[in-house]
Amino acid sequence: MKQEGHLMTLRNLSLPVRVLFTCFLLTIGIGYLFAVLYLFLIDVEPHARKGMGTVQAVIMKYYGQHGGTRLEAALNGAMGEKLTSASKTQVVEWIRKGATTAGFASIQPILIDNCAGCHGKQSGLPIPLLTTYEEVTAYTQMDMGESIKRLVKVSHIHLFGMSFIFILTGGIFVLSEVPVRWRSLLIAIPFAAIWIDIGSWWFTKMEPLFAYTVITGGVLMGLALAAQIMLSLYEMWVKAKLQSHG
Repeated sequence: MKQEGHLMTLRNLSLPVRVLFTCFLLTIGIGYLFAVLYLFLIDVEPHARKGMGTVQAVIMKYYGQHGGTRLEAALNGAMGEKLTSASKTQVVEWIRKGATTAGFASIQPILIDNCAGCHGKQSGLPIPLLTTYEEVTAYTQMDMGESIKRLVKVSHIHLFGMSFIFILTGGIFVLSEVPVRWRSLLIAIPFAAIWIDIGSWWFTKMEPLFAYTVITGGVLMGLALAAQIMLSLYEMWVKAKLQSHG
């Protein structure tokens, strides 16, 4: 490897190599944009329709909604008008006491009389069934956000996958003529952003305040990737062309 100052740079690479690097960087950039769009459509937009912001969406995903269950939320919403106040209170108390099998004997008649018309098999509607204990308890579990098993799975996939992406984009950007100190910083930032982003998933599961850190890590990652791509393309084509004309 030649000493700094005589090192091969992006603007003096051969045309085939510059074409190869350009195609790769553009593909990675487009892929990242689609990843952000997918994240928006799956995790942000559904909550936005309910009046929640991005921070609330992140909290719901990783921390959950510890204050209630899906059935309780439904009873406090549109489904609540189907029950009398006394019946609704009885069902909610049963849920908060653990939704036990023994207690279901007094709850089942309430659900059959008031809910089975729509939430029974005979209705044929594509909505949750609420007549048997097994059907009802599927909606009485407290929302604790992402499970540990799920977090372990997505964490190792993202750590491996994003590391490979950034070692390749960084391997191209390392040939740029950006000053060594800034070049080194911009190569390190995406990896730090991965640690911040993924680490914050775990912290947010315990403390919702870390939802802000999840967003910060994601934004930092996107900006660093964009900077590596844009600077690399600039030096390969614009700066190289200016040099040839000079």
